[in-house]
Amino acid sequence: MPAWFPWASLVAAVLAVGTALLVRGRLYATFAGVLLTVHTLISLAMAPLFERVFPLFLVLQAAVYIHIALLAVPRLRPVWYRALISVPASYFAAASFLALPWAILKALGFYPYGFFVPYLLALVGVIQSLRHTFEEVDIHLDDQHHPQLRRGKTGKPHNITSPNLQNRPLRVVQITDPHLGPFMSEDRLRQIAERAVAAKPDLVFLTGDFLTMESHEARASLARALSPLSALPGRVFACRGNHDHEAPDTVAGALEDIGATLLIDEERLVQTAAGPVQILGLDFHFRNRAERTLNAFKKHPRLPGTLRLVLLHDPGVFRHVPNGHADLVFQATPTADNSDY
Repeated sequence: MPAWFPWASLVAAVLAVGTALLVRGRLYATFAGVLLTVHTLISLAMAPLFERVFPLFLVLQAAVYIHIALLAVPRLRPVWYRALISVPASYFAAASFLALPWAILKALGFYPYGFFVPYLLALVGVIQSLRHTFEEVDIHLDDQHHPQLRRGKTGKPHNITSPNLQNRPLRVVQITDPHLGPFMSEDRLRQIAERAVAAKPDLVFLTGDFLTMESHEARASLARALSPLSALPGRVFACRGNHDHEAPDTVAGALEDIGATLLIDEERLVQTAAGPVQILGLDFHFRNRAERTLNAFKKHPRLPGTLRLVLLHDPGVFRHVPNGHADLVFQATPTADNSDY
């Protein structure tokens, strides 16, 4: 490792944080400062182990500082930028954080066997983030269940005996965690939305995290990506995830543009070909989640003889759903990455 590399990394980190502060403000600068401090210390500890591929290590290191600095201007980037800067930088920063235990061993004077493991794991994560998954599941409430599904431990069976429910399954499409940005382009998200419409669902549920730091001001782009869903008026409902609170007007505006209904601790009663459905959308809350969840259910009690579906983003909130107050909960999965559909 060249003697100038540590100093160059420190200078680049300071410049990136300074750019973040001047252009985007204190909040983003704080985020950039913490991320780059940890990343820089770990990468400098690990650099001597990658002497044989040091040019590649240097390029990846530079990509991290460039990426963080240019994120001070939130906008979607072209394909070449994502391929050369955004994706490599995201990969290398993630690998550095995973490499913390090995970096500590190296700093203590031990040889960190298997030091390449976190970099391989991060590579697997990048590959997974560049693809989306499609799964179709049949669920029978209060009857024989799909072998891969079971009720949550906090839930109790709630028999549906209303004559309003037709002898026909309700068909629902869920799209979660698209994260419009480096790993989810506008075209790719539009293809997912087109596939959702082609499935001819009764309802479409969007369970949050529409944005990344790049897309905070990309209302038009998000609306264009989701525009195929406008072919299903009155049938598209959404709740917010944690990242959507970073730019709530962008999310609300884009959903309004396509005719989707954003539910913020609110409910709607919808008539479908399978009968009436009561939909409750829970917002993402950073504090007092149990209390706010219970308040939402108290404010919107379930309607007798009506299927009750609940949308939420945070899987941890599921345990706060009162027994018997939801027939089915749609949530983001703990491993959700750039659109599970």
